[in-house]
Amino acid sequence: MNTASSLLQDLHAETMTRLGDAAGTLKIERAVVGLFFTGVLLDNGTCGLSASPIKDIPAAVCCSSSLSALPAPGKLRGRPVLDALKDLDPRVGPMRRTLAIATLNALIETLWRRDGPPGDADISAGDACDVLMPQPGEKAVLVGAFTPYMRAFRREGRDYRVLEMDPATLKPEELPHYAPADTAPDVVPWGDILISTATTMINDTLDGLLALARPGTRIAIIGPTAPLLPGPYRARGVRIVGGTRVRDGEALLDLLSEGASGYHFFEKQADRINLAL
Repeated sequence: MNTASSLLQDLHAETMTRLGDAAGTLKIERAVVGLFFTGVLLDNGTCGLSASPIKDIPAAVCCSSSLSALPAPGKLRGRPVLDALKDLDPRVGPMRRTLAIATLNALIETLWRRDGPPGDADISAGDACDVLMPQPGEKAVLVGAFTPYMRAFRREGRDYRVLEMDPATLKPEELPHYAPADTAPDVVPWGDILISTATTMINDTLDGLLALARPGTRIAIIGPTAPLLPGPYRARGVRIVGGTRVRDGEALLDLLSEGASGYHFFEKQADRINLAL
C-alpha cells in the first residue's frame, strides 16, 4: 500500500502531470456553494462537483465567525486554477478544501474530454454498489449513512456496520448497526466489504480508513466528491470508484444555487460514473 503521500495528493499530482502547462492557463469561470453540493465551472467549459460539508463547518453559525470558511467570496471568478488547488492542503478549512476538490474534478473532466475514458478501468454508469455486487455472507462496513445500501442490506439480511459521526442521521431500524466513528480500528477490519463516502477526502480521514482494511477487502469509494482517475486508487487496493461527470455545467450550477440535491440532477445535468479497477 502506498503511504508516502495521501490519495488526494497523488490524484492531484497525476492530474498536473498529465495536463502539463495547460493547467496553468485555466481559471475559474463560476463557483456555487450549494446546500448539498459545491460546483466549479472552469473557463474551458468543464465542471466538477464535491459534496458541501455543512456539518463540518462549526464556525458557520454567524457571519463574523465564518470569514475564513470561504476564500474571498465575490472574487472566485477569474481565480487561477493553480491557486485554487493550493486549498487541497488538509490544514485549510473544509469548505475551502471542498472548492479545491471540485476544481480538481473539473480538471479531471478536462482529461476525460481530451483523452477519452481511462483505458485501465472498466467504465459503467449507475449505482456503484451494482458494480461491487456484494456476495451472500459477506459482511459490509459503510462509512457514511448510505440509505439505499442500508435498505438493501436489511432486505438481504446482511450483517453490516455503519461508521457515522452523527447517529441522528440513522433511522431507528438502522441504529442497531451504528458504530461510532472512533471505533473504526475495530470495525473496518471486521468487514469483507468497505464502502466509504468520498467526503472522507474532505475531512482527511480516507487514508487512515484504507490503512485499516484487511488484505483482500473489497473497497469502494463513492460519491460526487470522488475524482475519476484510476491509478492512485488502484495503488491503495480500491476496487470500485463511483464518481460523477457533469454534462451541462451552467445548468447544474443554476440548480445548485437553488439548493438542489442529487435527485434533481443525476442522469440529467450530470451522470454517475463507475470505475472498476
